[in-house]
Amino acid sequence: MVKHQPLQVYERQLCLSCLTGIYGCRWKRYQRSHDDTTKWECLWTVILFGTFSLLLVWFYFWWEAHNDYNEFNWFLYNRSGEWSDGTVPILATTAAGLTYIAFLVILALCHIAVGQQLNLHWLHKIGVTAALLTTVIGVISVSQTWGEEWDVVSISLQATGPFLHIGALAALTALAWLVAGQVARAEKTRFQIIVLLIYLAVLLSLYLTPLSISSPCIMERDSLKARPVVIGHQGAPMLAPENTLLSFRRALQMNVSGLQAEVAISLDGVPFLMRDRTLRRTTDVSRVFPERQYEDASFFNWTDLRSLNAGLWFLKDDPYWVVQYMSERERWMVGNQTVCSLEQMLQLAARTNLSALFTLRRPPPDHPHHLDWVNLTLATVLHSGIAQNLVRWSEDWDREQVRLEAPGFQQISTKKQPLETLHKKGISKLLLRYNQATARDVRTYAAGNVSMTLYTVNEPWLYSLLWCSGVQSVSSEAPQLLKKVLSPLWLMSPDEYCLIWVATDLISFALVLGIFIFQNYHMIRWRMSGMRSYNPEQIMLSAAVRRSSRDVNIMKEKLIFSGQSQ
Repeated sequence: MVKHQPLQVYERQLCLSCLTGIYGCRWKRYQRSHDDTTKWECLWTVILFGTFSLLLVWFYFWWEAHNDYNEFNWFLYNRSGEWSDGTVPILATTAAGLTYIAFLVILALCHIAVGQQLNLHWLHKIGVTAALLTTVIGVISVSQTWGEEWDVVSISLQATGPFLHIGALAALTALAWLVAGQVARAEKTRFQIIVLLIYLAVLLSLYLTPLSISSPCIMERDSLKARPVVIGHQGAPMLAPENTLLSFRRALQMNVSGLQAEVAISLDGVPFLMRDRTLRRTTDVSRVFPERQYEDASFFNWTDLRSLNAGLWFLKDDPYWVVQYMSERERWMVGNQTVCSLEQMLQLAARTNLSALFTLRRPPPDHPHHLDWVNLTLATVLHSGIAQNLVRWSEDWDREQVRLEAPGFQQISTKKQPLETLHKKGISKLLLRYNQATARDVRTYAAGNVSMTLYTVNEPWLYSLLWCSGVQSVSSEAPQLLKKVLSPLWLMSPDEYCLIWVATDLISFALVLGIFIFQNYHMIRWRMSGMRSYNPEQIMLSAAVRRSSRDVNIMKEKLIFSGQSQ
């Protein structure tokens, strides 16, 4: 009688089955392999990791660009003519794509850790390709249409750099377990050396990264300047309809030091507040004057402008998701706002002793006030009763004439110019976008008695960064958020940062060294143990000669039989 006795009883490996099944649809034991990954699959692994890196940068860009979401939506509105929050689909698709690709990256790393052959399923390859192409198209589109926004990456790194460095170092230190295992299990010395050198080079560069990190928030606490004052741009447009009296009153409640708006000239010569070229977005012109809804706002007389409602759109579109938190009285007040004139804003600023900053938009060439627009605005300012020292005049056109008629105005420039030129023109302030001035620029102009107002600053991290840079004032559409920032979000001395840097590097180095020692010691003991206990899936067919899986029967579950005489 012959007795069939299996030498090894196979245990269910649910985790391994799920790992190889989800990644490459290899659910069966005989479908898995410990052979070297093919060059084609290695290429796809490189593409996968490259896509993950690109998506990570893309997601970080949009996360930090939150400060300028309103600017982006306004840009889309000017191109399409329809107002919508274009950031929502971008963020949703980016987050979904990053989550999917990150999941595949984790599965790939797990394959490497357990010694399984990488074989990405074709459906995943399509998904990776789609994510890569979509991200590349998005990067190119933003670079062509909104290129200056890429500056937010380098600026935000001044605030997040020290913390991202610690996070990256923690991730690379954890990766040492995987690298050490590969080095210990590798049969070729050349492969071991290459992998080890690459890992150590990346680790060393990360150790020295703080040498290139520069942040104005790394400073002595005694050197911190006064808190930058906040100017309400269009009032508080996240709490009430922009450029309305209600919006400016909401800004006053947020302790702003000044009011800012964009000014246009009506057909009958009345300066009024309007950011858009047309009235479609912020008024009900499509209902009152449907045949004129695409006309330039400057071609409406003041009587027609006053007849329009400038608040119902805010209740309908709810651009900042705040309407649900309003009381019935607040909604009634919002729904009854009208177009605001420059004189009304100036009178409100005069009553509260706040500064008034406005930029002028010249009427079209066929407008009756195309030539005397500056004189009309100047006359309105002087007639409003506001003190001249509270007015910040930014228009270059006829600036000398304005200085003669209103010598008390604070002259402000919207362009960065040499100090000598600014002093010659009598300009004592600059109004610049936050990415147009560095901390060195702030110090240089401050030394020359020229202060800066940077726009548009809506996020606390950016406000904190500019505070540490010594900026005197900022223009914001979210004064309700900046009101809560009573001190920089973080501030540390150079000695404190150096201590954190050195301590983090030493801890990481100790962990990496311990991992490599443990992994190699474990493998040496395993090799010297004679493989008394093993899993059949981990058997190497030959330590001297590697054979391709094509030369081996795909049925790796072999039963060894022994005959026994009866």
